[in-house]
Amino acid sequence: MTRPGRAMGLASLASLPVLPLAWFIALQDHKPWMSIAYLGYLLLVIAVPGTLFWRRLTGGTGWFAVDAVLGTSFGLAVEALIYPVGRYFDIPLAALLMPALAFGVYRGVPRSKLPVKATPWWAMAGVMVAVGVVAAWFVRVGSQLIPIDGPAALRSDSDAARNLSLAGELAHHFPPQIPYASGRPLTSHFGVYDHLASAHWITSIELDVLTQRMAPFAFLLLTVLGAAAVGVVLTGRSVAAPIGAGLTVAAGDLAAWPWAVDARLFNDSPFSMGWLTNPSQSFSTVLMLPLIAVTAMLLRRKPTQTRAQVIGMLVAAGVLIAAISATKASALPVYAAGLAAAWVYLTVRARRLNLRALALGVGVAACYGFTFLVVLRGKPSGIEFHPARTFRHMMDVMTARHTTAALVVIAVVVVLGWLLPAVGAVLIRRRVPRDPMVLLLLVGLVSSVVATGLLYDSGQTQVFFVRTGFIYGVLLATWGLGSLERKQYYVAAPGLLIGAAAIYWGRYRSEDSCTGANCFGQPLVVALVIAVIGVGVLCLLFRLKRQLWAVVAVAVVLGLTVSPTLESLKEFASPALTAYESIAPGGIEAARFIRRNSGPGDLIATNVHCREAGVDRCLTGSYWIAGYAERRVLVEGWAYTQRVDDSYAADEKVQGRFWNPERLRLNDEAFTTPTREVLETLRTQYGVQWLLFDERLATPPVALERLAELRFHYGTVRVYQLYPRPTSSTPCPTQTPFPTGTQTPAGQPSTPGSFPSTPGAFPSSPGGFPTSQPPSGPPSSQPPGTAPSRPAGGAAPGALGSTVPTQPLASSQTPGLPLSPSTGGLPPSQSGFPSTQPTGQPTSQPPGTFPTSPTPGGFPSSQTPGGFSSSQTPGFPTGTQTPGGTPSPNPCASQPGGFPSQPPTQTPGGFPTSQTPSGLPSSQPTGTFPTSQPTGLPTGSQTPGGFPSSPPPSGAPSSTFPPPTPPTSPHP
Repeated sequence: MTRPGRAMGLASLASLPVLPLAWFIALQDHKPWMSIAYLGYLLLVIAVPGTLFWRRLTGGTGWFAVDAVLGTSFGLAVEALIYPVGRYFDIPLAALLMPALAFGVYRGVPRSKLPVKATPWWAMAGVMVAVGVVAAWFVRVGSQLIPIDGPAALRSDSDAARNLSLAGELAHHFPPQIPYASGRPLTSHFGVYDHLASAHWITSIELDVLTQRMAPFAFLLLTVLGAAAVGVVLTGRSVAAPIGAGLTVAAGDLAAWPWAVDARLFNDSPFSMGWLTNPSQSFSTVLMLPLIAVTAMLLRRKPTQTRAQVIGMLVAAGVLIAAISATKASALPVYAAGLAAAWVYLTVRARRLNLRALALGVGVAACYGFTFLVVLRGKPSGIEFHPARTFRHMMDVMTARHTTAALVVIAVVVVLGWLLPAVGAVLIRRRVPRDPMVLLLLVGLVSSVVATGLLYDSGQTQVFFVRTGFIYGVLLATWGLGSLERKQYYVAAPGLLIGAAAIYWGRYRSEDSCTGANCFGQPLVVALVIAVIGVGVLCLLFRLKRQLWAVVAVAVVLGLTVSPTLESLKEFASPALTAYESIAPGGIEAARFIRRNSGPGDLIATNVHCREAGVDRCLTGSYWIAGYAERRVLVEGWAYTQRVDDSYAADEKVQGRFWNPERLRLNDEAFTTPTREVLETLRTQYGVQWLLFDERLATPPVALERLAELRFHYGTVRVYQLYPRPTSSTPCPTQTPFPTGTQTPAGQPSTPGSFPSTPGAFPSSPGGFPTSQPPSGPPSSQPPGTAPSRPAGGAAPGALGSTVPTQPLASSQTPGLPLSPSTGGLPPSQSGFPSTQPTGQPTSQPPGTFPTSPTPGGFPSSQTPGGFSSSQTPGFPTGTQTPGGTPSPNPCASQPGGFPSQPPTQTPGGFPTSQTPSGLPSSQPTGTFPTSQPTGLPTGSQTPGGFPSSPPPSGAPSSTFPPPTPPTSPHP
């Protein structure tokens, strides 16, 4: 790099701090560590490895800034392919291998020798201005569209909850199933959710923050920067960078009517609701930009390209095609149409097959076929061939005047607005005989418009074709304006302003709603008249030559798309919330309680199916339980094509019937007429462990309170837990062990019996977590008042990595001893442990003596060697829990915490164990009876760790259950 080039590069670096500054400003409402964690993850795990991959495989573009932007997008594609493999083998942190893989590619693939080109400071500064506009818009509008906390979070659109549920499913399972209606494989594109799940594991950021805030803003920035980078690749000039970034932010489509500013119909730029509420669309555009760039590098045959470089480019293109095929269904068809046109042109012109374009086409066909047969399992799409139905639906939404003339005018204006950016091809100096990329972009844009006009879906998913084509139009306009000479920009800039002013004045002069016959024609006519007058005045005033007239005309036409976009950005300043609470009050807290206290394999049953509670027209689009709990739900919602604002035209299908009526009937019976048989069927046959009841739909049945344990109650939501059916020897439900081990997003392994690393996961007992001995061995000899030592060769039970038996510890009874008939064969419900002082510590008791609660034969009730009661699994609390984490007592328990007492356990010698006053097993010769126990000593309850229980640390117990019987006072 020459000295002027080095100075220009240093000057351009001065504007780079705008990028991190914009990042932190846009995400200022969240904790700083979240913004830092995700930004560091993007830089170290995605950007740096992706840039190394990109430069080694493609040879680079010559501009380091361009390679860095395109390399970051390429790194996201690599991550989207690596994560499913790692998740399948239970390695969710597999993306952390990308730096090592990149280093291997860096060392193994030879470096291409390209001249280094400096990026002018003014070009970098122009791109950073666009970045600043994106950040300002996100603070003002984008971050307000989907609330994630407060009362407004209960009224968000259904797309947000569905995206959250799919991200939670990919975070814990692969192959994925439908999380909100468990039992069927997920037949949907999930590439973007691989990124969200991977980021969730690596950064430990909540999925709702990632899905609704950080990832959308990152995709917006990468789209703006990527359009600028691809513009530089197409034109070979740095001036295309600020033009591409500016058009991505400001350009849109021709919406000539003020009432046509709608969240889903016309505004197809990356700043529309259709993009922000659909991360798959945003992610596919981010991946499409480097694919267009590497396609241009392949189809433009440079004499310096070697066979190794061509193979590397094909590999890079194959990675991007594979990632896009798993991300969005409408992305690859648009690219394939343009690629096919370019291949035909190159083949006809050269009179021989173009093998590079053919290889790309074969890759597209192979990836699309694999996705359809394996990912989608051959499931046909709901899109139908119905010409002009899209425009008829637009007419239904905009006006009540359903006439043929109105339909024709709407169709013509909308199609022209979608195709307006294509006029930029007129200014491209590289004509079609020299570059096939013009034909690829032009045919791709036209095919997206044709597909949108000919196809129809009740959920308006056909509009995503033209949203994919939006970036093709932006690149054509960028290419055309970036090909101008320096003097021509002095007339192009006023032309853009004339076009924006013309469409704005036309919209301003029209009525607020369509009430007359001329409502559709008047604003457009006014705008076109002003545009024509402006072009004539500008050209005559400056006495421009004929070749400059074309420049002014194209600039004016491109300016017509700017004003509607700016107007729509102002229109979306308020969130598009529902008029009702689609999420039950207390539902988010209840779902997160289940997430903290369950494993990824746990299943939830619920009585929530509709978006709005208590309505006759049930829209079965409820997904929030699966989203916030990150657990599968037996039957929650099953409507897949939901609109973001719940406004439906008369011709739309809401949803069909649930595919398994028997499962739905059994699920609903558990909340209307629950019986032990119904709950046992749910638990044993379907694997349901949790019940979530919404009180807005019905009053909780009394039988449900008796057959299941209430664990959480907040707002209108109750959470119950199911336990195995009680047997004759255990009249109360037996506690099930903690679910099988998994891994938390922070990377800490969570094994059976361990405690989650997240705060508030389990309410701790006053005495802390107990330690225990292996149940197979005899109790250790331990002096009174001391804690037992850790078993040799293993970690302390209850700590991370320790294990717990999957079944409750068996208890035995001394032969010939009488049983208490009142408890079904169990001894009286007494704990056999010393009472508690006000501080929660055991009372002093002479060594060698025993509590006053003996078994019927005179033997004290026993504990397992670790100090646990025989019916209890360590580390699993019972009782209702408030949001603060304080458990309330259970009436079916003789100890606080809800653990029922069990018959006495025997030592290997066949005699019951004894206990010291501190709650630890005493040393007792095998085969001998314990010493007699003095009467009159106090009794009390004891926690699993051998320490007496104490009142809950925060507040009174829940009123769901009666308070426990207070301990008896000691005799003097």
